[in-house]
Amino acid sequence: MQPDILTFLKNNIFLVAICVVSGGLLLWPLIQKLTTGGKEVSVPEAIQLINRSDAVVLDVRDAAEFTAGHIPNSRHIPVGEIGKRLKELDKFKQRPIIVNCRSGTRSASACAVLRKNGFEQVVSLRGGMLGWQQASMPVEK
Repeated sequence: MQPDILTFLKNNIFLVAICVVSGGLLLWPLIQKLTTGGKEVSVPEAIQLINRSDAVVLDVRDAAEFTAGHIPNSRHIPVGEIGKRLKELDKFKQRPIIVNCRSGTRSASACAVLRKNGFEQVVSLRGGMLGWQQASMPVEK
């Protein structure tokens, strides 16, 4: 029986590779969520946090993206500078922090850095600015 499996794999290596890669891509969001703490909020949940819990919105995109349009009253610290600029956020440790980027990838890594540094109420905006804009929410320039 094993020689049949090996023969199949040898004859269909391209198809097997496609299956392995596509399976990995399907599992990637789950893996990323598990490794970064995975706390995400939808746009409506973010609005509730902002209105009811005085949540801080932290935009971790680069300067050009932020200037092109951002969530009103959001604070801007690019993801690469989070570790160096934690002191700016210390006064918000007791408040919820909603981290956003373009699509949700950079914000997940920023959330992990914040959690490692004692920020407990940190969540990522699911879908990032794309999700915010898709929900027809206001954007400042």
